Amino acid sequence: MDQVKLINESRRDFLKLGIASGTGLTLGLYFNVLHAEDIGGTPSLAPNSFVRIGTDNIVTVISKHIEFGQGTYTGLATLVAEELDAAWSQIKVESAPADEKLYNNLRFGSIQGTGGSTSINNSFHQMRHAGATARSMLVSAAAKFWNVSENSISVDQGVVKHLASNQSATFGELAQFAAKLPIPKKVSVKDSKDFIYIGKQAPRVDSVAKSNGSAVFTQDINLPNMLTAVVAHPPTFGVLVKSFDATKAKSLKGVKDVVEIPTGIAVLAKDFWTAKKARDALHIEWDESNAFKLSSDQILMQYKALAKKPGAVAHTSGNVEDAFNNAEHTITSSYIVPYLAHAALEPLNCVIQLNDNSCELWYGSQIQTSDVSVISKTLDLPPEKIKINTLFAGGSFGRRANPLGDYVEEAANIAKASKLPVPIKMVWTREDDTQAGYYRPMFYHELRAAIDGDGKVTAWHQRIVGQSVMTGSAWEEAFVKNGVDASSVEGVSDLPYAITNKYVDVHIATLPIPVQWWRSVGHSHTAFAKEAFLDQIAHKINKDPVQLRRELLIKHPRALAVLNLAAEKSNWTSPLGKNKGRGIALHKSFHTHVAQVAEITVNEDRSFSVDRVVIAVDCGIAINPDTIRAQMEGGMGYGLSAVLNSAITFKDGLIEQSNFDGYQVLRINQMPIVEVHIIESNEDPTGVGEPGTPPIAPAVINAIADATGIFHHTLPLPRTV
Repeated sequence: MDQVKLINESRRDFLKLGIASGTGLTLGLYFNVLHAEDIGGTPSLAPNSFVRIGTDNIVTVISKHIEFGQGTYTGLATLVAEELDAAWSQIKVESAPADEKLYNNLRFGSIQGTGGSTSINNSFHQMRHAGATARSMLVSAAAKFWNVSENSISVDQGVVKHLASNQSATFGELAQFAAKLPIPKKVSVKDSKDFIYIGKQAPRVDSVAKSNGSAVFTQDINLPNMLTAVVAHPPTFGVLVKSFDATKAKSLKGVKDVVEIPTGIAVLAKDFWTAKKARDALHIEWDESNAFKLSSDQILMQYKALAKKPGAVAHTSGNVEDAFNNAEHTITSSYIVPYLAHAALEPLNCVIQLNDNSCELWYGSQIQTSDVSVISKTLDLPPEKIKINTLFAGGSFGRRANPLGDYVEEAANIAKASKLPVPIKMVWTREDDTQAGYYRPMFYHELRAAIDGDGKVTAWHQRIVGQSVMTGSAWEEAFVKNGVDASSVEGVSDLPYAITNKYVDVHIATLPIPVQWWRSVGHSHTAFAKEAFLDQIAHKINKDPVQLRRELLIKHPRALAVLNLAAEKSNWTSPLGKNKGRGIALHKSFHTHVAQVAEITVNEDRSFSVDRVVIAVDCGIAINPDTIRAQMEGGMGYGLSAVLNSAITFKDGLIEQSNFDGYQVLRINQMPIVEVHIIESNEDPTGVGEPGTPPIAPAVINAIADATGIFHHTLPLPRTV
């Protein structure tokens, strides 16, 4: 009875301590941060926190990365829960405030943002140490309170236990006492053999809210007196407003203002539909003296002309010209990919509240640091007066990571020009999203390969022409050197295949079409050209495409393992039957190796279907395997859209597509059966958000060639092959 009394009294003391004090246990990014001044007798840590444990027993993980469907919230929570030994049911995730000093992406330097498939990769050790530090402080608190050694205490499913004395306490009961302890300078993390969450599958932390409608996206924000703004953008690039008449627009009930901003004419109204009707009623005279007037065919002609001349050297090794001079055979080919829209489910939007000397925003911010910088310059406000509330976003694929913060700047300009002391929700329609920029650039590739008398590939020359996505961005200095945008040649400037003589050069085309990164950036087009061309070589020398790749991957065991796994799981050597084909492609992007095998059927009318895709991936340790499978499936499907359907095309400078009727994406009846196989690994995790996209185009191209003997060179593919 005395033991039971002691336990109950201990639990009551913890509860009293929690009720009497403030915020619970908060852990920071840098563990050498000292406690702040005591407030009301309760110590707290500096607010650069990743873990917060409240007296309600809730463990809040602060995510420095946006969640737009890729599973980042769940991944980061998994890392914390693993080292904290928390119960999954007590975990919740909140978005971090905009503060690059505390929440910078460790792969981006001093920039807070999400992209490049870095969220888990850059946070892997950081978040595990945050969880381990929280656990250590809870254990220390319990040990001091119970007067036992820390080594005798265990933690399981959110409960701290001393088995010898049969005492226990929840995290919430310990939180305030633990908050008064010094932060340990060094903690240990688990050995992989002891993982209970990492490598397993916990329920996604955002699934319930997104299923029941309680998840908050920008469109869900409804503030008092809020107005909705839509913008009439120029019909093509290089066009400016000459004059406008808003008389008819302002006559509509509910329209509050019409203002000119640098990107067009903004209409502000009580709701979206009123704003859109008023926008349609505007009479605008455009200054087209500097209008972009080219067609897609004319752009391609310019690219082909550039390709006739040597470009800036991205990679050179060996002696390519000697190899070609001594070649038994020479193979040449060219590949074309169009401009592509990002086409996220949620078009661009942003809610902004401009006050006398501050600004608050609500939206899916992907690169908070550049957004704050843009807003600061636009509104002439110091960065510390700008608050960004990062919400869920319905996809991005790179679009929300615009380095110029174009749509955020547009929202700030609307608020500035209107001078209305109310919150404003800027909304882009699907037509705006499709036609007002920015795009994955169009690219043209020319390739040559030299083959000796033994059928060995002795030289590889690849010339690339296209616009630079890094030029003009904050990353230009780091990525663009000596006329080479590294992102335009990634995946081929570091060609993994054992070919002695290699040469890659590039022309940066100059056009007024605004471009930026698209899912997998340069890999989205380099993988297509590289892997499709390799199959043409295999066909020329009468060698199995898998076998050729095996011979060329002698120095890359992880890539070889992925190739072999995909071949094995797809039954590569088994016959498929009449009018069917199988194609393989292998590519490394964002430090992740992915191999894909596509199976296709060619119908009697020469139409075709993609029936099955087998994916093998090595992304290091699998934090959440089901999330990895989902990202491989989704990334492949996103890439398959560009293979079968999607293109932004120009005629006389005008974009020919405006909505999903013209810019088509993958339909459910076009989605193949997908199998994903993950290589077991204890290496640090690498990217999964983007690497599933690059291999699908060449895999499908190669499968069609296997079925028909015809190699295709331009995306999207024709309906009949």
